[in-house]
This record gives sequence, structure tokens and C-alpha cells, in this order.
Amino acid sequence: MKTDTKYVAFSTQKGGAGKTTLTVLAASWLHYMKGYNAAVIDCDYPQHSIVEMRERDLKTATENDYYKRMAYEQFTRLDKKAYPVIESDTKEALADAEYLLSQGGRDYLFFDLPGTMNNPDLVHTLARMDYIVAPICADRVVLESTLNYVVTVRDHIMHSAGSRIRGIYLLWNMVDGREKSELYEVYEAVIRDLGLTVLNTFLPDTKRFRRELSPNRRALFRSTLFPADRSLVKGSNLDKLADELTTLFK
Repeated sequence: MKTDTKYVAFSTQKGGAGKTTLTVLAASWLHYMKGYNAAVIDCDYPQHSIVEMRERDLKTATENDYYKRMAYEQFTRLDKKAYPVIESDTKEALADAEYLLSQGGRDYLFFDLPGTMNNPDLVHTLARMDYIVAPICADRVVLESTLNYVVTVRDHIMHSAGSRIRGIYLLWNMVDGREKSELYEVYEAVIRDLGLTVLNTFLPDTKRFRRELSPNRRALFRSTLFPADRSLVKGSNLDKLADELTTLFK
């Protein structure tokens, strides 16, 4: 039973836009820092990047005393377990979600979906999302591809019979602070003409987004077991993005 669980997908048809990283960052921040219960359905066959990340995280956390102690302290304090990461595909995603929810309620289910629209199972799964967030960057090829994708989802899926989509949002990702703001103003004028909505929060182009658990114990940012380290969150806008999304996803 879905009840009031929000189905959310960071979705785009262009690789390298950051949808998988954003899925992990959002799920971990909301689950470990904001008091929500989240889960991830990894449907991005065959790579299943989030499933592989969870396996790496568990291996490092069990073999490294520093992370082992960090995990024990965190889960004792929170009095809850790590959020589930379910290996799935677009055909089984919704059934896997229903089964997961039958075992206990969740506030948010994040779906990591493949980018191709030539898959009827993907179209069906997309139609059952409550919210879709499409990351964009100031690259003409990526932007045009993503805008075409989002317009297609809006015009042919969102407004179709059986669709549950409540909102579609664009998110500026990998923003280079050295680029002139005029460039973004031009792009946003095009986006407005298409009748699309851009989130107020943007995410900067920074290597910190790729920091995972490592033997040298450096502060981490991307993990399925821990939230982004507070020392790295400042200036990343991750906290602001989470606040904006939870305000919209009601």
C-alpha cells in the first residue's frame, strides 16, 4: 500500500548529468539528517550503480574500525537502520516498491531509472512517480536533450490516463561559478517559454560530490550509509536543496 509515501525520481536521458549521485545524496540526507524514512529502488540496469555503492560502503565500513565505530554511533543515536537499496528493473520496480512498503512505511522512495524512453516499462514506471527532478547543466547538448526529455514526459506521460505525476522540476547541477550569469539567464528564458519550472536551489560544480568512504578516513560526501559530512555541506547547497524539495513534496 503506497499510502502517503512520495515516489521521487531524479531522471534524465543524458548520462553524466548526476542523477545517481543526486539520488544517493537526497536519500541519505533525508534519512540520516532530517528524520525521514527513505529507500532507494535501483532500476538502472545493468550497472546498478547504487547497489554497487552500498556494497562498497558495507565492505569499507566493516573492514575499517573508524567507519565501523562511526556507523555504530550513528545508528544507535538514530535508533534506525540504514535505508534499503533494492536491486530492480523498470518492469519490477513498482512491485518491488509495493512489497517494500508492505514491510513498513516510508516517507520517500527514490527511483534511479535508466534514461532511454524506448522502454514501455520505463514509461509505465515514470507515470507512477509523484515527482520528477531532471538535473541540467550549462552544456547545450545536455540541456537540449534534457529539455526534450522533460517536455515529452510532461506532454505524453504526465497528462495521460493513469499518471500520478504531481510535479516536474529542473535542477541546475554542476554550476561553474566562473561562468557569466547571463548565460543562465538566456537558458532560463528558454525554459520559461517551454512552461517548465526550475528549482531555486542550484548545485555547484565541485569534486566533493564524488567523495566516498575511503581507508584514509577523509570527510565523505556520497554514501548510502552516512549523510554528507557537515564540513563539506557548506557551500554545496545540498541542505538547501533538501529543504526546497521537502517543501514542494507535500
